[in-house]
Amino acid sequence: MKIGGLQKVSLIEYPGKICAIIFSQGCNFRCPYCYNPELVDPELYKECLTQDEILSFLAKRKGKLDAVTISGGEPTLQPDLLEFIKRVRKIGYLIKIDTNGSRPEIVEKLIGGKLIDYIAMDVKGPLKKYRMITRSQIHEEEIKQSIEMIMKSGMPYEFRTTVLKNLLEESDILEIGKLIKNARLYLLQYFIPTRTLDKEFLNYEAYSQEEMERFKGKLIKDIPVVLIR
Repeated sequence: MKIGGLQKVSLIEYPGKICAIIFSQGCNFRCPYCYNPELVDPELYKECLTQDEILSFLAKRKGKLDAVTISGGEPTLQPDLLEFIKRVRKIGYLIKIDTNGSRPEIVEKLIGGKLIDYIAMDVKGPLKKYRMITRSQIHEEEIKQSIEMIMKSGMPYEFRTTVLKNLLEESDILEIGKLIKNARLYLLQYFIPTRTLDKEFLNYEAYSQEEMERFKGKLIKDIPVVLIR
């Protein structure tokens, strides 16, 4: 595992649990609004933390932390992700993973192997806009496969979208709603331009609270629980 960072405690990342967040280094997307550029752009990489450092920390914090979230970057790119999760689970932690859904074969192993307890997938936009938004040669069908797999998994999950005026129109957001129809939870996330992979996006406009509430009101026709954060 290439571990680019550790947040020692979070009260919001894993719903209802106190967790640590492990940030993997490396991503196959280049979303211009990404707020973790140091985990995506190789020119910004810092020295990685070792697995032994992380596991030692987690062992010492057992009883004070309930869970571990593995985020990124994109953790499913890590060749030893499954083995690392097994080592963390052996300490006694619940596991949540954040993913962009681009590697459904790994999502299948995580779910089928009962290696995770919660999964969060970023849905970047309607499938037709994926390559434009992610600036990558992603296969849209793989995204769809991950969505379907997650929704059929029977485990707690959430989908989430960072909403920017320059990339997503209202019709796009409603199309996402159709793509994940009847999902258990969908989060609309404000774009907060403090750090971005593409510095031009620091000047881009976010949707207002009123606009986000309007999107939410229309989305709940297809998705029972829609939250804004």
